[in-house]
Amino acid sequence: MQVLQVQLEIRPDPAEVGRARRWARSRLAGSGIGADEPLAETLILLVSELVTNAVVHTGCPAVLRLSLPGADAAEEVTVRLEVADRSGRAPVPRCAGDEATGGRGLALVDGLADRWGWSTEGAGKRIWCELDRCGAASDAARASCGGGAVPYDGLAYEAV
Repeated sequence: MQVLQVQLEIRPDPAEVGRARRWARSRLAGSGIGADEPLAETLILLVSELVTNAVVHTGCPAVLRLSLPGADAAEEVTVRLEVADRSGRAPVPRCAGDEATGGRGLALVDGLADRWGWSTEGAGKRIWCELDRCGAASDAARASCGGGAVPYDGLAYEAV
């Protein structure tokens, strides 16, 4: 299977979040993942959360990377999203109150992604997540392919 790897430079400006979403949507269209698929909707939400974290909490430029299946890919594929920034500040737990308007970004990533993590990269860091796209299989097969939702536990993470 062929994998398409693309990247977008992100400026430390909140307007970049919308640009990153539009860019990711256009890349999905060429990969055989329909805009109305749950995978596409989840991926765009994850792009929003990770790019917002990089822009708002680091004040540094960042790079958004997507690893997408080729248009001829099988129905079961993995999509990888990464955001690398130049800030060495690690993500740390943050508890968001009921009335808080932010602070839930990485909790959403934790609940929506099949896998996620972060690592240092040079003087900065890379936060990544993966989503599995399962074919038209049974409910049991979809559940084994990451189809179960994780309940939100109220914890969020923020780079400090």
